Amino acid sequence: MTLKRTLIQSGRKEANLRRPRILVVGSFVMDLIVTTEFFPCSGETVLGKSFRTAAGGKGANQAVQASRLGAEVKMSGKVGNDEFGKTLIASCKSSGIDVESVAVDDLVSSAVGDVILEESRGGGAKNRIIVVPGANMTIRVEEIAFIERILERYDMVMLQLEIPMAINEQIARYAAEKGVPVMLNSAPSAPLSDELLGCLAYICPNEHEAEAITGVAIRKNDGEANKDDIYSMAEVLLKKGVENVLVTLGSGGAALVNRDEFFLQPCIDVVEVKDPTAAGDSFVGSFVTGVCAGMDHEQALVFASYAATLAVSKTGAQPSLPYLTEVIDLLVREGEQRVDFQLLEILKR
Repeated sequence: MTLKRTLIQSGRKEANLRRPRILVVGSFVMDLIVTTEFFPCSGETVLGKSFRTAAGGKGANQAVQASRLGAEVKMSGKVGNDEFGKTLIASCKSSGIDVESVAVDDLVSSAVGDVILEESRGGGAKNRIIVVPGANMTIRVEEIAFIERILERYDMVMLQLEIPMAINEQIARYAAEKGVPVMLNSAPSAPLSDELLGCLAYICPNEHEAEAITGVAIRKNDGEANKDDIYSMAEVLLKKGVENVLVTLGSGGAALVNRDEFFLQPCIDVVEVKDPTAAGDSFVGSFVTGVCAGMDHEQALVFASYAATLAVSKTGAQPSLPYLTEVIDLLVREGEQRVDFQLLEILKR
């Protein structure tokens, strides 16, 4: 393991005296959002309350979140040669992301996500999403070969599963050879090879994806996740070579497990939930930014939890992702003492 990787993973303040540099290889998706009072049953037609579009995609969302928190971010992926593609690239660019490596496919349309957002009568919004992957799934290995030459410029690489598995596996190999840490947000759920798992510094599934990957269900009692189940789930992945296992637990919060640490962060329940669409992406992008800024794992977990809380308080994917000032304001408002505010100064540079 290189000194660079050791410093970043330990969360030492000396790891970075500059803004974090993060490479995201992933997806772009244009979200088509319908808001309704309740989901229709099979064969039923209901009236919607509103319709809008918003830039999204797990890769792009995580890139935007990291950039809005102060990281220097480069995004690589593919869109179609259409209006959605132009909008998706422009959205990332407006958040300060380097999009020079984003490819445009003349033969395939940009990805779209059909989002049905139910404004629940019992309080708290729920969503259902169908993604048509479009250009995301046409990325070829030869199109990302250049990444091998530039990887060492970055503190961490973020991957997700809305692009071909072969691309994720190749990027992970490149990163392992260069000693650059990889975060895999293992969503949507898909089988993962032992080779890929062995290249990961971090993996972050939600509780349902974690069960699909490991076969271990995380039970809850009055909303609180069972710690033994979290340990058992994480142990499966640690044995396969993953260095750190993050899992998001919905209303149960989030947890991090490695060979030396266990942290369980309860849900930050201080806002009205309006749209949970990009909460997981906000969490991953924020956690990686925190670690690369020098936070230890507990601090990064807390920081990411506050950012994700803000994300659910707004509607739309990228429109909901908070800026650093918003996260700091919420930390201060809630009297949070577990985050070193001096480290946040690095992100302001």
